[in-house]
Amino acid sequence: MNKNRLFLDIHAIQTLPPSNINRDDTGSPKTAMYGGVRRARVSSQSWKRAMREYFNNNGEDGNIGVRTLEIVRYVGDKIKNLDSSVSDEEAMEMANEVFKKAGITTTKDFKAKALFFLGEIQANLLAKAAIDKINDKKKLQQIINDNPAIDIALFGRMVADDPSLNEDASSQVAHAISTHAVQTEFDFFTAVDDLSPEDNAGAGMLGTIEFNSSTLYRYANIAVHELNKQLKDKEATIHAVKLFVEAFSNSLPTGKVNTFANQTIPQAVIVTLRNDRPLSLATAFEEPIKSSDGHVDKSIQKLSQEFKRVEKFVNKPLWTLYVTFDEVEALKEIGEGQDSLRNLLNTLSEELSNAIQGE
Repeated sequence: MNKNRLFLDIHAIQTLPPSNINRDDTGSPKTAMYGGVRRARVSSQSWKRAMREYFNNNGEDGNIGVRTLEIVRYVGDKIKNLDSSVSDEEAMEMANEVFKKAGITTTKDFKAKALFFLGEIQANLLAKAAIDKINDKKKLQQIINDNPAIDIALFGRMVADDPSLNEDASSQVAHAISTHAVQTEFDFFTAVDDLSPEDNAGAGMLGTIEFNSSTLYRYANIAVHELNKQLKDKEATIHAVKLFVEAFSNSLPTGKVNTFANQTIPQAVIVTLRNDRPLSLATAFEEPIKSSDGHVDKSIQKLSQEFKRVEKFVNKPLWTLYVTFDEVEALKEIGEGQDSLRNLLNTLSEELSNAIQGE
């Protein structure tokens, strides 16, 4: 086994009822042409945002980054936490100065020129550096580069001012696409004015909302060996991978969710560890599924078959784990079934502990 290259692939089949979780600039559900037909699409940026929100809402305090223009205020607040004698204005000046010395350009109103991704550990260390009056650019940039938050390591950071502060993403998240063709539909709605005169039979407001229904194929991967180099700790790496898989499975973009209440979870999640390369199986659905009695079972079936087909070109996975709503015979041939996502994550932890030993 090649211990120097470990890629974790995560595949999911998830069906959505009428919804519009990711809109374009006109308010229409995003779509894409694939296999000659129009598919429902959810952008990777949208789902990564939902995953980061999941991280924040599930006990990851202190290990999740903040992406903001307000980096000076963020570090200024940390300065005040460390030294209560510093005024608000002084804290902002000190924070602004420490970023300038690190080579990060800020505006006159103490904001970053572009969204900046900074972890809480990094922010606290920068605050201490400001109080200690550290002026060395190399030391300050080392603070920004070291101790990356989980989501910075996973999703990366780009700094236009200084590429040396960039953080390469150790994960990739694909745009989710439907396994079948879709058509956009329109919901015509009216809203009643509660205080309108009794003789006024008209609506207070009317309009339309676009939506579609779809069964999505979702895919993401993690270069586990790169994540381990970034976090410099085996247990932290395993924890981050487990959190990523859990968030990928349970998160959901919130576009129009109050309108449609489309609160679904995947019907199948499949996790695979490879030592040659990451591998999306979107090719399973290049020929769109055509069905009048549901798409989920047929999508899982086609995905299972694709695992076998791709072995003509790539190495067989080191191992594959999966969890589904219902037993699928074809999946038994490619991996080990788990009776819950929790058990899958526990088994994943054990397998990763063995796989990255000695990294």
